[in-house]
Amino acid sequence: VLSSRLALVGDTRPRFLELVKHECHFFNGTERVRYLDRYIHNQEEVVRFDSDVGEYRAVTELGRPDAEYWNSQKDYVEQKRGQVDNYCRHNYGVFESFTVQRRVQPKMTVYPAKTQPLQHHNL
Repeated sequence: VLSSRLALVGDTRPRFLELVKHECHFFNGTERVRYLDRYIHNQEEVVRFDSDVGEYRAVTELGRPDAEYWNSQKDYVEQKRGQVDNYCRHNYGVFESFTVQRRVQPKMTVYPAKTQPLQHHNL
């Protein structure tokens, strides 16, 4: 018996979410930069490249075969190590004027959600 939601969909094949996140973390401008390449399977990180470590590391057992394979590809690992400059520092220079240098004070107006009569007994 299918639940009402599954009955409406009619397709019970499994679905998998695969996601790769490329992250650049900047400290003091571009003085210190850390690059992360994170591989996520069904909302769980399984393997990552961390420029501070310099190689792929399995986060779960599912990521171990990928980490071992990618680390055996020396040219590929060298390319990932170069991403600190080729990807992170490069993009920092491209977007700096839109993000880092843009220091505008935000403007806002606050309105009460409800107005109620003041009940100050001391007035």
